[in-house]
Amino acid sequence: MEDDKDPEPASSPIQHKEDKHFGNQYQRRKNPTWSNNNFNHPNRSRFGKFVEIQFNKYGRISGAAIRTYLLEKSRVCQISDPERNYHCFYLLCASPPEEKEKYKLGDPRSFHYLNQSNCYELVGVNAAQEYLSTKRAMDIVGISQEEQDAIFRVVAAILHLGNIKFAKSEETDSSVLEDEASRFHLQTTAELLMCDPNCLEGALRERVMITPEEIIKRSLDPLGATVSRDGLAKTLYSRLFDWLVQKINISIGQDPSSKCLIGVLDIYGFESFQTNSFEQFCINFTNEKLQQHFNQHVFKMEQEEYTKEGIDWSYLEFVDNQDVLDLIEKKPGGIIALLDEACMFPKSTHETFSQKLYQTFKDHKRFIKPKLARSDFSVVHYAGEVQYQSEQFLDKNKDYVVPEHQDMLSASKCSFVSGLFAPLSEETAKSAKFSSIGSRFKLQLQQLMDALNLTEPHYIRCIKPNSLLKPFIFENMNVIQQLRSGGVLEAVRIKCAGFPTHWTFHDFLTRLGILAPEVLQGNFEEKDSCKKILEKIGLTGYQIGETQIFLRAGQMAELDARRAFLLSNSAIVIQKHTKTHFSQKRYIALQKSSVFLQSICRGELARRSYYHMKREAGAVRIQKYMRGTLARKWYTEIKISAIVLQTGFRAVAACNKFRYRKQISASTTIQSNWRRHKALSDYQNLRKASISSQTINHSSDKHEQKVFETPAQNESPSMEECSNPVQEESSSPFQDDESIEAIRDSSIPLKDTEKIEVLTIEIKNLKVMLQEEKQRGDEYERKYVEAQGSSEELRKKLAETEKRVHQLQDSLNRMISSMSSQVAELKAILSTSSRLSSTFRPIARVDIASSNSDTSSTDSDFTFPAPVSNTELLSSPESNSFQLVVQDVTAGDGSGSESGKEGSFDDFF
Repeated sequence: MEDDKDPEPASSPIQHKEDKHFGNQYQRRKNPTWSNNNFNHPNRSRFGKFVEIQFNKYGRISGAAIRTYLLEKSRVCQISDPERNYHCFYLLCASPPEEKEKYKLGDPRSFHYLNQSNCYELVGVNAAQEYLSTKRAMDIVGISQEEQDAIFRVVAAILHLGNIKFAKSEETDSSVLEDEASRFHLQTTAELLMCDPNCLEGALRERVMITPEEIIKRSLDPLGATVSRDGLAKTLYSRLFDWLVQKINISIGQDPSSKCLIGVLDIYGFESFQTNSFEQFCINFTNEKLQQHFNQHVFKMEQEEYTKEGIDWSYLEFVDNQDVLDLIEKKPGGIIALLDEACMFPKSTHETFSQKLYQTFKDHKRFIKPKLARSDFSVVHYAGEVQYQSEQFLDKNKDYVVPEHQDMLSASKCSFVSGLFAPLSEETAKSAKFSSIGSRFKLQLQQLMDALNLTEPHYIRCIKPNSLLKPFIFENMNVIQQLRSGGVLEAVRIKCAGFPTHWTFHDFLTRLGILAPEVLQGNFEEKDSCKKILEKIGLTGYQIGETQIFLRAGQMAELDARRAFLLSNSAIVIQKHTKTHFSQKRYIALQKSSVFLQSICRGELARRSYYHMKREAGAVRIQKYMRGTLARKWYTEIKISAIVLQTGFRAVAACNKFRYRKQISASTTIQSNWRRHKALSDYQNLRKASISSQTINHSSDKHEQKVFETPAQNESPSMEECSNPVQEESSSPFQDDESIEAIRDSSIPLKDTEKIEVLTIEIKNLKVMLQEEKQRGDEYERKYVEAQGSSEELRKKLAETEKRVHQLQDSLNRMISSMSSQVAELKAILSTSSRLSSTFRPIARVDIASSNSDTSSTDSDFTFPAPVSNTELLSSPESNSFQLVVQDVTAGDGSGSESGKEGSFDDFF
């Protein structure tokens, strides 16, 4: 028998798969006071079950059956964070899309019965795969596809039923649907249950009262309608669960003629939380019953065995919890009886029920009234005191089907739903008008105890080391509380008070005979041999029965300690000789192996030494030729780079010189043209002024002469014409050519007309030439300004070029100096390698002094003089070019110095 909740009971796989998903939920208590249940397990069952495995007369399994106890259907409508509802709801929401569309389901967060907690998914659990696995299990059990569809239609209808909300109507104490969403869920629920939507709405919002005179329909307020809705959901789920259990029993098959069976009881452990309601009350009542059975079975059997063996013993006292059972189940004054009585009165509340308890049990030692609570009460169980909150005791104890719900669902067009709510006969309806869960549970519990009394029970106590569900964590207080609540500590106390250790004579001699070998060698009976061994050891307080030896607490530990000490000493002696033998054998083998390995290692070392010497000699030869090749390659590259740099520098100097000469020539041309234009302009201005003055003087003289010679009447018009130009010329002697031409026309006689025309033409030509000279002068002036701007840009570019040349020369000098240092290092390396290689074979010596001299002379070829500064270049305009003095390494003169240097460089390598 197992009286602790097993997270995954080891029964039939089919039963496990279906019962787990329809009767289990995830429950995690934040602050449990103490509990013997696995309250943090993700798959905790919310019902008790007794599995019978039946055997025939040949000892073979012939059938099986499952009995369930107290499904907590109130959890369909109410869950607390972070608990989950029953698994089947979440599996259906994770079904394939076509089935979700069929049942009009969506995310679990959109349903009221599921979104009361924030826990929707479990770690490591795939809800979609579990849904398919459940359907396969139903196929194996024998549930047809039509029945499976009806089962999931009922589950989906419960979810939609929870989303129906009610609001207060305009009438007094009546209600209506809150919004269109509630009407949609009402319509969906009616479609899934295949009943009339109007009947469903009426069954939720109204109650029918039958009186001898008439039938009265009474409307429910929003709270009453909500209670009616939750009651229908709980009834639907409870009937569905009972149908599944019955279907599984039919599928497994039972053997009514079986005389032997093995029963596995998987039922609730003791619970005590911060908030304890009617479920905890029933669970703890069950544990009180099981504890009484445990006491009667274990302790009484212990005392019977003492009597059978004929030893002196005193009666063992143990805590009897019969008074707690009387407090709970006694009629007519027990808590369950008072609760049933309160449920029969419509106006009873949890406060009136609590007051009734306070008055009835005020002197009971197992009943306590809390000081600061108005409706709570405490019961002192065998495992400790538990305080219960009675707010929902009355609602959860009521277990009757509303007639309106019964009539509506029995008229469903779905045969499965109507089968769950088969019409009741009048006598059955009258007898079932009120049925309490407490009374029904007490009856089931009594039947279970009768079945247990007919069996030989064995107890399994499941102890949870920590509440975090993690390994390597042991919570002392939690474990102690579980042992106390399971009655283990009390059993240990009783055992220790008597003789907890029992040994048969044969087993005792087999285990502890080594403590007295002389007793085993003698010809004694088993009982006398055991007595002689105990006397030799010096134990007292034990008793020897007819077939067994009874030891006090701690005596077996002392005997085992002596036996372990003797075995340890013997083992040490055996180990000493064994280790000596193996050590000698190992030493000889190691000595032979070491000699053999040394010979092998020395030969291998000699071969490796010869190989490395050979490779070193070859590496020296390769390095010699490689270094010579690299040095010649570096020299050639530096020589080519110097030639390229010289070419570039000379080209830049030539370009600068040519550009400067071109600028000087252009500026000289511009200056000459400008001076010519300036002189011509001055000359023309002077010429114009002189001509104007001469013309004015000549015209005035002629005019005076004509005045005296010609009569006044004939000359008056010409005088007027001449006087105006004279006045204009006298007022403005420096006017333009048009005024001069007018004067000439007025002053020249008619006989000189041809000359005037010639002069006019010349004047016009002079005007044109003057205009052309002006334009040419403006153009020369513009070119001069442009030449000045271009010359400034060229000077800036020249300065930048000079700066770059300085940088190039510095980098070249650094490169040459680094090259010279590398050559010196190379010489030092070669000299060192020559000294080292002289120990292996003769190598030609290198004249270090001559090499140094050659190197110094060679390095001198790569020095470049500094370029001419910018100030000197600008101060000597005749040069007009950037001068860079670079020694040409390609020149062949110098009395064959280059050939000598190259020769010395090659001789060095």
